[in-house]
Amino acid sequence: MKKISESIKDFLNSQKLGYVATVSELGLPNLSPKGTIIAWDEETLVFADIRSPNTIKNLEQNPHLEINVVDPFLRKGFRFKGQGTIVKTGEVFKSILEHYRQSGIKSPIGSIILVEISEILEITSPLYDLGVTEDEMKEKWKKYFLNL
Repeated sequence: MKKISESIKDFLNSQKLGYVATVSELGLPNLSPKGTIIAWDEETLVFADIRSPNTIKNLEQNPHLEINVVDPFLRKGFRFKGQGTIVKTGEVFKSILEHYRQSGIKSPIGSIILVEISEILEITSPLYDLGVTEDEMKEKWKKYFLNL
């Protein structure tokens, strides 16, 4: 198991959107955006079940999942592979729920998904292979989004 470093925790705290991939009972992929992905400790990511009926249903059948979080300006991020556990009560649930409430999340939260991480892979844009710097990348995408 790979540990979640402080720099990865900081990265996750700076991002507002990630994607969770699960597999349905028919073996079909399900990709769902999540705005609550955080590192809870060195081995665990968590996200909230705010409006996630398919994600929850899939995890009840098959706990394997992948989470992708990418900075849209730097085009860098991480893929996290692991297994999810759905938690609806208890001290851990209360602690994580309190964290979300203190962070300003007001939506009803039906459950918390604890993700035991088994693999962490870095994601980078192929443009970095061509020598593009982070500053150049950020400037390129800022211009793009400002001109939409």
